[in-house]
Amino acid sequence: MNKQTKVWLVLSIVLSLLALGSACGGAKAPDTNQPAGDAGATATAYSGPTGTINGVISYNGTPPAPKKIDTTADPVCGQKNPNLMTDDTIVKDGKLANVFVYVKEGSVEGGKKITDFAWATPATAARLDQNGCHYVPHVMGVLVNQKISITNSDATQHNIHPTPKLNQEWNQTQSAGQGPIEKSFARPEVLIPVKCNQHPWMKAYIGVMRHPLFSVSGEDGAFEITGVPAGTYTVVAWREGGAAGTEKTMQVTVPANGNAKADFAFGEGTTTSIQPSLQMMPAIELPMLHKH
Repeated sequence: MNKQTKVWLVLSIVLSLLALGSACGGAKAPDTNQPAGDAGATATAYSGPTGTINGVISYNGTPPAPKKIDTTADPVCGQKNPNLMTDDTIVKDGKLANVFVYVKEGSVEGGKKITDFAWATPATAARLDQNGCHYVPHVMGVLVNQKISITNSDATQHNIHPTPKLNQEWNQTQSAGQGPIEKSFARPEVLIPVKCNQHPWMKAYIGVMRHPLFSVSGEDGAFEITGVPAGTYTVVAWREGGAAGTEKTMQVTVPANGNAKADFAFGEGTTTSIQPSLQMMPAIELPMLHKH
């Protein structure tokens, strides 16, 4: 075999291997840099009839008793809030506070999906305060790219540290008397835990949404979501607990200019479902096998 023949043989083998790899590689992995539910640049605002979703969040059985927090490491906290208690489960008269309720998915009357519409980013910043060495509110919701104004109402230093999975993590100290810190999140995520590195008992949760169709239950367990386009939706109620929180889901139909009821219950004897809400799952990369 002469030299030229050998060169052509090697070239043929290389081209064959490249073609084989392309054929076996399958479809391109999804681009995880694209936000979930992104309606795209051509989306328009919804302008049809709307309704309301409201309900009450109940807690069945005996809730865990709040525990007194030891604040001896920072006397300022004890002086301002001598009865500081855990706030992960606040139940009053059988009703549960701090449950994040939101429209997960669904179709508007006429067939379009809720994600087919664009929702304007509010010009007003949401507020997260550090007061009495705990976060106020404990659970809150914002829209993608909406500003969050973080304030420190205490005479001590705090350290705000959100730990998202889909957004950029950050960690910033805020001294007593310091002006507000403004931040935002670029991707939808339900829900982002927030902690204070200097006061480990301090916790909050931020739901980042593509649309404003969400609410948080009050101390009476009640919530209300207004401005919901008439249609049929999956509504999710999320409460903290465990690694990813606990969710309950319900299908509701919102009539034009009417109201849909969505009551949820947590606690003893209730069915629990933990689901990946608006979070985007990362693409799984598997080693390529050159076999057919």
